[in-house]
Amino acid sequence: MSAYDEAYRRSIERPEEFWGEAALGIQWDLAPATVHADGRWFPDGRLNTCHNAVDRHVAAGRGAQAALIHDSPVTGTARSYTYLELLDEVSKAAGMLRDLGVAAGDTVVIYMPMVPEAVVAMLACARLGAVHSVVFGGFAARELAVRIDHARPKVVLSASCGIEPARVVAYKPLLDAALEQAGHRPDHCVILQRPESPAELTPGRDLDWAAAVGGAEPAGCVSVAATDPLYILYTSGTTGTPKGVVRDNGGHAVALQWSMSHVYGAAPGEVFWAASDVGWVVGHSYIVYAPLLAGCTTVLYEGKPVGTPDPGAFWRVVSTYGVRTLFTAPTAFRAIKKEDPSGNFAKKYDLSTLRYLFLAGERLDPDTYHWASDLLGVPVIDHWWQTETGWPIAANSVGIERLPIKPGSPTKAVPGWDVHILDADGNDCPPGAEGAVTVRLPLPPGALPTLYRDDDRFARSYLDRYPGHYLTGDGGHLDDDGYLYVMGRIDDVINVAGHRLSTGSMEEVIAAHPDVAECAVIGVADEVKGQLPMGFVVLKAGSERGQEEMERELAALVRERIGPVAAFRRAVVVSRLPKTRSGKILRATMRDIADGNPYTTPSTIEDPAALPEIARVLSDTGGH
Repeated sequence: MSAYDEAYRRSIERPEEFWGEAALGIQWDLAPATVHADGRWFPDGRLNTCHNAVDRHVAAGRGAQAALIHDSPVTGTARSYTYLELLDEVSKAAGMLRDLGVAAGDTVVIYMPMVPEAVVAMLACARLGAVHSVVFGGFAARELAVRIDHARPKVVLSASCGIEPARVVAYKPLLDAALEQAGHRPDHCVILQRPESPAELTPGRDLDWAAAVGGAEPAGCVSVAATDPLYILYTSGTTGTPKGVVRDNGGHAVALQWSMSHVYGAAPGEVFWAASDVGWVVGHSYIVYAPLLAGCTTVLYEGKPVGTPDPGAFWRVVSTYGVRTLFTAPTAFRAIKKEDPSGNFAKKYDLSTLRYLFLAGERLDPDTYHWASDLLGVPVIDHWWQTETGWPIAANSVGIERLPIKPGSPTKAVPGWDVHILDADGNDCPPGAEGAVTVRLPLPPGALPTLYRDDDRFARSYLDRYPGHYLTGDGGHLDDDGYLYVMGRIDDVINVAGHRLSTGSMEEVIAAHPDVAECAVIGVADEVKGQLPMGFVVLKAGSERGQEEMERELAALVRERIGPVAAFRRAVVVSRLPKTRSGKILRATMRDIADGNPYTTPSTIEDPAALPEIARVLSDTGGH
């Protein structure tokens, strides 16, 4: 039996033994006597995640090693923090929060750009046992307000601005607007003043980060139960109440530490770079927590794959810092490939330290796989996971055994994940047959135990459809060798450059326009971003508005209410939407038409003439 087969079999057949051994890699204040009970991992253990990510490495003699490298081409600056320096920063930030009344179990919202203080803020919360909720810095005031109301933070940590390649984005006015809209009032907001655009502070509520942290006495680590929450991360759901994924402390620390060596093949002291954002799950897991838990050096990059200043940006970072493992989204590589198809920029840099390229966040198309593989001459590894799972479900686990790569597949299930493909009746599909991708319970450590303040929705969203299984929401199949192929979402969430966004929430915004009678938003294929949202709009009777005018106004509306991350630019005016007789909009068929794929007219359609009408309008307006 191969090393992978042996590890996988043991994880599924003897999970308590398997994860009990993995738990030895973490320092516990009270070691767990029980590995798993009632769906929870290490329920009687106590620990502190910040201690495991920072303090213990200093105590073990790694204090002088680089822990965090901040590289910011948009400001032209770079800075490295050793583990000892990071400990000092985090302890003082935790002291500041403690002085503002934050204690174990309280929530703190973090609304910051890709700056070292964002990482410090997350770790400072973990140090106190407080629960952080990071909101991506590109989100609009309304989205931030909804999350503030749901998380009810005692304190909000933010910055005066974020910096894009072509503009400075003032965060403080967005935060002020969000707090005006929100019902919940945090006690304080602490603002990191950036020189590119300092913010006006509201007396009595707002504090200057540098002054507040500078005047604080360092705080020590607070011991928490393994089952206590570490963070809440809001993920795209359908419209309505926010969907807050909860991550616990114990299972999360064990799983992420284990994944660094076994999935990614990374060793302590090596440079690991996840080119993502701390606002997304990849940033939580593989910029902040996993690399630091494993004693690696992690890179925090404030820039883009192209345009800051050129398509050689990633290669410069790899070469400058000796990156061993690079993890990013296929979108980034499609953008680099579009700007530099022959890979000339890569040839300018010494990339000899790079050992693996991991890609995730959306499906890796074979064309991008081959381009990256030929360019870099290292294994290019597609892997698949979700905000909810916190770490990979399927991957080529190079630290256990490198398996042959099949382009289009994220290889096989990672140990701990009992992946099944189920048909509509809940039976396992034969190899090659499409079905719902599920994971047989119990989920391994590190996966979400529930949704924040919504246990019923957790069961309804993930567990009720297939009893005894977690429903991933993706469709796919297994081949004869057990390789998984994930073909896409089975709900209304689309994947824009690795960011999962709800088409339902975009429809809600568009429907609010006074001239719109009805609308549908679908995800259409895009060469660079994977998918882009596209709106189909039926105008109210008597409206004289033109196509270009409506498209411009709707794009501005979505940008204002959801944020630029939605990348909503295309809206076409149609006379009607294709529907079934029961009134269901035929989104999948519309997507096929927009993508130029062959389609069949569903037997349930109310008016078959509606589909060619969609095709004609798309053709007249230049497709997508």
